[in-house]
Amino acid sequence: MFKQTLIALVLCLAAVTVSGADGGPGHGWGDDIDWKTFTEGKAASAETGKPLMLIIHKSWCGACKALKPKFGASAEIAALAKSFVMVNVEDDEEPTDSQFSPDGGYIPRILYMSADGKVQPDVYNKEGSDKYKYYYSDAGSVKTGMENAVSHFKNDA
Repeated sequence: MFKQTLIALVLCLAAVTVSGADGGPGHGWGDDIDWKTFTEGKAASAETGKPLMLIIHKSWCGACKALKPKFGASAEIAALAKSFVMVNVEDDEEPTDSQFSPDGGYIPRILYMSADGKVQPDVYNKEGSDKYKYYYSDAGSVKTGMENAVSHFKNDA
């Protein structure tokens, strides 16, 4: 009985590891989104003129783990993602320049960058906390934030 339970546990862990360990630039945040690495994303944004949406998260973060499946399951987010160059950085991929932590280094945070590579500090979660402006807790707030960012960049054009 113990041996069967152990084998089942190992198989279950292997399945979780394989399904959750997508080494691609999307890190499991949505298969319907054209994810880029940070370097690729900055180049694509500069080339196309599209703004860049940057998700900064950690593999061990509970809030990040809670947002990830909601984000990935949202057809509305996937549709809005076409308006941006989509980048998501995990763990050590996080850029260290201070512009990427305008009000702190909490996670997850979502930032928007213009095609010239500058973070737009005035594009933040207007429905969220004044203390953590770039924190989004659910798919609805991300969707609203993306819509606000689309308007912001259209007005800048």
